[in-house]
Amino acid sequence: MSEIIELIELPPKETAMQVFTDTCKLDEILKIVREKVVGTVYDMNKRKDREACASDAYKVARSKAALEKLGAAVSAELKELPKKVDAGRRYLKDGLEAIQAEVRAPLDEWEAAETARVERHKAGIEWFRLRADENRDLDSTELRASIEEVSARVVDETWEEFEAEAHRMKARALDSLTQALAAREKYEAEQAELAELRRKQAEQEQKDREAEIARQAAEKAKADAEAKAQAEREAAAKREAEAKAAAEKAERDRIEAIERQRQAEARAEAERLAAEQRAKDAAEAARKAELARQQREREEAEAEQRRREADQQHRIKIMGEAKQAFMSMNITEELARAIVLKIVRGEVPNVTINF
Repeated sequence: MSEIIELIELPPKETAMQVFTDTCKLDEILKIVREKVVGTVYDMNKRKDREACASDAYKVARSKAALEKLGAAVSAELKELPKKVDAGRRYLKDGLEAIQAEVRAPLDEWEAAETARVERHKAGIEWFRLRADENRDLDSTELRASIEEVSARVVDETWEEFEAEAHRMKARALDSLTQALAAREKYEAEQAELAELRRKQAEQEQKDREAEIARQAAEKAKADAEAKAQAEREAAAKREAEAKAAAEKAERDRIEAIERQRQAEARAEAERLAAEQRAKDAAEAARKAELARQQREREEAEAEQRRREADQQHRIKIMGEAKQAFMSMNITEELARAIVLKIVRGEVPNVTINF
């Protein structure tokens, strides 16, 4: 159903997309609007004509808003269409994937079992390989245990197509471990012989160190006795010198104490006179500071009064100019003054006067 808005008749929502996508039909709408409002001659000196001009412009704005609202509704419906298609695609994809998984389930189960069987045999062969290659740091006891462990592991038809490879890797592991055991036993025997030689050498070195320690102890005891006697002689001489120095210092301290007392009395008198002068100076400085403060306060008050008066005159001038601007638009002085005051008080949104 069509709707008439101001200057035009809106197309029905069902056919609106054909209108918005056809420049010819859009030009027809513009032509209708233009014929109804463009070409009228207004006399701006007459209030009636001014109001008629504003009314025609408002009608165009109303028509524009109605068309934009209708176009936005059509656009919103078109934007929802891809979402509906994507939802259908996802639903279909999920269903087909479920059917695919159901059909392939037996094959997946067989493949998983086959993979597990092959991996089990490969793991067994890898176990033999590790025993063949990773024996470098084992001692003879560990190597014998590893040989027994490899020998005990059975390789038969249960290894299926991997039986030949398993036999080969088991033989390789036993051969490698046997060679490593022979080399390790030889090495351990050599190390035992070297350890015995080092033990005997250490015993002899310990005896030599003990004999040297005894000799050094005897020499040190003799030297300590001589040093002690020399220290006692030097201590006696030091005590005598210290006693003499202490007596001389006591006399110097007595003379210095008398001199310090005399200097302290002189400083005390000088400080008393200086304190009296500082008190006089402080009182005079305080008196001058108070006079200067009172003078600054008077000057600041006078400057503030002049600033307020100048600001008031400036605001009156700016507001007067704004009032005259409104009056130039055929507004009465009283109304112009009221508008300016509302702007200054912040009662007109988004409008300010810069002072």
